Amino acid sequence: MRSRRKLTVLTTITVAVAGVAIALFQGAAEAHGALQAPASRTYACYVDGLTGGEIKPNNPACKQAVATGGTQPLYDWYGVLRSDGAGRTRGFIPDGQLCSGGSSKYAAYDVPRADWPTTTVRARDVYNFVYGAWVPHPGGFKLYVTKDGYDPAKPLTWADMEDQPFLTADPEPAVSNGAYRFSGTMPAKHGRHIIYAVWYRSDSQETFYGCSDVDFIGDMASPSPSASPSPSVSPSPSPSPSPGGPLGASCTATVTLTNSWSGGFQGEVTIKNTGTSVLNGWYVQWTLPTGAKVTQAWNGTSMQSGPTAMIHAETWNSALAPGAGATAGFLGTSTSTPTFTDVSCG
Repeated sequence: MRSRRKLTVLTTITVAVAGVAIALFQGAAEAHGALQAPASRTYACYVDGLTGGEIKPNNPACKQAVATGGTQPLYDWYGVLRSDGAGRTRGFIPDGQLCSGGSSKYAAYDVPRADWPTTTVRARDVYNFVYGAWVPHPGGFKLYVTKDGYDPAKPLTWADMEDQPFLTADPEPAVSNGAYRFSGTMPAKHGRHIIYAVWYRSDSQETFYGCSDVDFIGDMASPSPSASPSPSVSPSPSPSPSPGGPLGASCTATVTLTNSWSGGFQGEVTIKNTGTSVLNGWYVQWTLPTGAKVTQAWNGTSMQSGPTAMIHAETWNSALAPGAGATAGFLGTSTSTPTFTDVSCG
């Protein structure tokens, strides 16, 4: 194993990614995605629990969800879907199962409690939504919000939701740096609420659902009884970026093949913040040859969908100041010496 980790550089691919660079996923059979800003429950718990490549949540609600349903739903934070959804909401997703989309795999994220991680948002302000897209597809988004008086300690029902979405994005916006990014005005709410996202395809019946726990500030005219503080944590891996990432953000990235052997390989990812603002929750994404698979990573957490691989920041190295960089390593399996293409970062 020691000889495999010698830094024998065979291939280096470097790409400069400006804030408006387009990163398109290729080749996967299914679409996957979820809100990252404001963070969906599965993404918020994934970020909260990610340490050393393992998921060990600190937030009590996330910790209980893992104890109940295991860690796989968080590794698959982008997969709360119904293949037969066809964009349906009321009358299709049962009351009490909105956050899981009626999927038993994510049932632990339907549990009513007031300490799920929250994202703080400002009422009536324009907000830049970020919807992570493992695989883009044609369709649209509808965002709903809970009514005044919403009680997080009770099961979420359709009667708790406003009848109409406060924001619709149809057709879908362009993908930028691995995510759909679109802006809209936040509703006039105050205190603890849920933003409910529905992502529907126009080329199939597959539909994604997700709850984002938010804390509205700045609109004291319509307080809700649930506005008391909760012990929740506010994850901020994707803090209200403008299209293409946070204002002033850009980066360069390399994916390097450092060693290879029969049936396997070792690689290294580097990223540098070339922008003028802090880059939070960085990632590097690239395309692998067919059949190649990333099996292990260090100094970052690996994810893969089809040929598209990605390494996310760890909690301890997630914030890169202007000019700062980070390096992560990974191991993989392949029947031949792999090449890395379509490299992007954000």
